[in-house]
Parts: sequence; C-alpha cells; structure tokens
Amino acid sequence: MSGDWKVQFPCTRAEAEAIHEDDEWLASLDPMPSIVADEIEAFNDEKWQLNAYFAGKPSKAVIKTIKNRLGSAAKAKPVLEKLPNADWVVISQQGLNPVHAGRFYVHTSSNKGTVPEGATPFLIEASRAFGTGGHETTSGCLMMLDSMKRLGKRFDVIADIGTGTGLLAFAAHSLWPRAYLTASDIDPVSVDVTADNARVNNVPCGVSQGQLALCAAEGTAHPLITSRAPYDLVTANILAGPLIELAPSIAQIMDDGGALILAGLLNTQAEAVLRAYRRQGFRLEKRVDCGDWPCLWLVKRRAYGWKRPVRASGRTSQPPGDFGTW
Repeated sequence: MSGDWKVQFPCTRAEAEAIHEDDEWLASLDPMPSIVADEIEAFNDEKWQLNAYFAGKPSKAVIKTIKNRLGSAAKAKPVLEKLPNADWVVISQQGLNPVHAGRFYVHTSSNKGTVPEGATPFLIEASRAFGTGGHETTSGCLMMLDSMKRLGKRFDVIADIGTGTGLLAFAAHSLWPRAYLTASDIDPVSVDVTADNARVNNVPCGVSQGQLALCAAEGTAHPLITSRAPYDLVTANILAGPLIELAPSIAQIMDDGGALILAGLLNTQAEAVLRAYRRQGFRLEKRVDCGDWPCLWLVKRRAYGWKRPVRASGRTSQPPGDFGTW
C-alpha cells in the first residue's frame, strides 16, 4: 500500500505470526495498516519486531489496538515515524537479497533481478511472518542437494521434515522429479504456505510419484510419513534441540545407506547433534559451513545381524514455527 507513516513494535515470533491481514480486528482499523514482521536475531523467537505501515497518520487508539495484541510490547513505547509516500511493503522486501546457492536461485517478486544462466529459480514471497530464503542454513542445504546431484546420487523416496516454506522440498523435486516426495511441518500454517508456494513454483501436490504430499506433523509422527518409509533421503532444517530429540525417529524411517541432511544448528552445537545420530548408526559424509551455520550430510550405515529395535515416538517438543527461515 502507499503509506507515509510507520509504527514499530517489539514482539515475539509467535505474536507476529498470530497477526494476519485477514483478521477481522485488523480490517476494522482506519486506516488499515500493512504488517511486516522481521527477526532481529536469527533463530531467537523472542527478538522480533513488527512494523505497521499506514496511508495516513494512525490515531493513538489504533496504535493501542495493535499494541494490545503484542504482549511483549506492553511496557515498550511504540516508535511512530513519518515516511515519504512509497510502497513500503514492497520496499521492505526489496531489502531481501536474492540467494544463489548451487544451481538454485531464490527470490521474491520484488527482488528477482537477473536469474543466472543455468540456475533453477524459486519464487518465495515474504508472507505471514515467514522468511523468504535468505538464511545461511537453507543456503547450505541447497548447496548440499546440488552437490549430491552432481555426484550422481539418485533418490526415490524423499522427506522434508520441518519444511517451513517448502523450499527444500521444491529443490529436491527439481533434482529428482520422479521421486515420491513428502513434506511436513509441526505448524499447519506452514503447510498452507508450502501449498501456496508449490502452486506458484509449478510443483505438483498429491500422493503419486512425482508429486509433493503435505501434512502437519510433530516430527515423524504422522501416518503419511510412516507409511511411505523407508526413505533414501531426508532433509531436516530445524533446530539443534529437536534434531537431537528426533534422532531415533528419523533413523527408524530411513533406509540403510540413506542420506540425511541436517541444518538449523550452530557450529557450537554440531558435535552434540552428530553424537546423537552416530548412536543411531549414522556417519558423517560431508559438512558445509555457511557462516556460523553448518549443514551436515550423514549416511545411515547398513545394519548386519541382530540389532535391538529402536523404540521411538516420532514426536518432538519443538514448538510450531521453529524451522529454518526459508
């Protein structure tokens, strides 16, 4: 929208994701704002900010209405700023640079730029408080998938656990288009966003070969996920804690010799995550570091002889929304 006032509020990720433009209370505001939420610190759900853009100076009552929706802003003073006339929602997205990782090029509609020759582009808009693909964790995953393809790897049954915006699932589909592909997230809103992004990027959704099947699930605890096992490729770009919790469950759904890509962890957390998966019979094949964020390619060792069965619930204590910012 063309607006000339901005009000900035501190908030948490959960508070930001609870605000949508189709909410009845938001539509009742005059003037009605456009809402853009951003993380201040990567992977810190308590450090977010919400910017409300208005086509006219908002009243104190309007500002108070928004503030009352943000519990963490109760003791903070909203910052009111007059701006020159411009489409500030578009401008806010223009600050998100396209990402070129391996053969993949990720952009929004306002920052497409020039797609590099031979690159596979994906359009991922900033919407509903989700990121657009600029974080190093998913960049590392995209480079790892690209590396696997260049090495001649072929995968037939693929799962993306904690899919977020669906980007890793779309990348896997572009590399192995005849695979059975499943994408899940603990947050149902994320599943809706992935379905929308799939349509925009011409990724077919469904349960047949070559299609993307979607479900909302805690970890691997869903009939769609378990019924399609074993998987020869699993990607999980979430956080270190949930990754460690899910180690037995992920091992249970993977085929011997299968490849596992893990991301969302810091350099300081890599050894703890690796220990958890080594206990489940995985070995480290390759590691790619993007800044402070490593991406791990693990391989599940083939089991010989008798082995004590793993009892895994498939669930995680990971709260909704804790996926990589792509």
